[in-house]
Amino acid sequence: MHWYNKLKEYFPIEEMKSKEHMETLLVDKGNVYHKEEGPKHVLMYVETDDFVFIDYLFVSSAARGEGLGKKLLDSLKTKNKPILLEVEPVDDEEPDTGKRLKFYAREDFSHAQQIGYNRRSLATGEQTILEILYWAPAEADEKDIFNAMKTTYEEIHTYKDHHFYGKSYEPTEKVLQYKKKPKENILEPFTAVSV
Repeated sequence: MHWYNKLKEYFPIEEMKSKEHMETLLVDKGNVYHKEEGPKHVLMYVETDDFVFIDYLFVSSAARGEGLGKKLLDSLKTKNKPILLEVEPVDDEEPDTGKRLKFYAREDFSHAQQIGYNRRSLATGEQTILEILYWAPAEADEKDIFNAMKTTYEEIHTYKDHHFYGKSYEPTEKVLQYKKKPKENILEPFTAVSV
């Protein structure tokens, strides 16, 4: 199966970029936008001098429990720079949302509690609230994570958006906010488990 179809089957439509958008990013932004794939995984990510952004991480259900997701994250961690990603909050009707959060909590990711991220999907027109998770090799300032997310939104997510979707995404300041008061930590239920 083509790598794009694997992603499309796994990720909700409102979180997917078009195939043309992603293929163009791989060419036009090939210095920062990367694809790594194998028989059981697809990893799409952005790497700049300052951070890594995981755009899509897919591990086939056949490989779950083999430690493949951990190995992929470990390879990114060796780059020794902050890693960030977008994730859906827990949805009781979607069991994978809780499993994902548990996985990232186990991999020492933190929840960016001061970043608000609410994006309108060009595919569905729906507002999608996502949370930002990050891992850092040293103490990280959420303002740096916010700036990395802002760069990703402006340089990757909205790249040639009107060309690919016939309309543009909302401006950055409407989608991303840095809040003074932290939100509840969505990873706390998964880190509070005693060993």
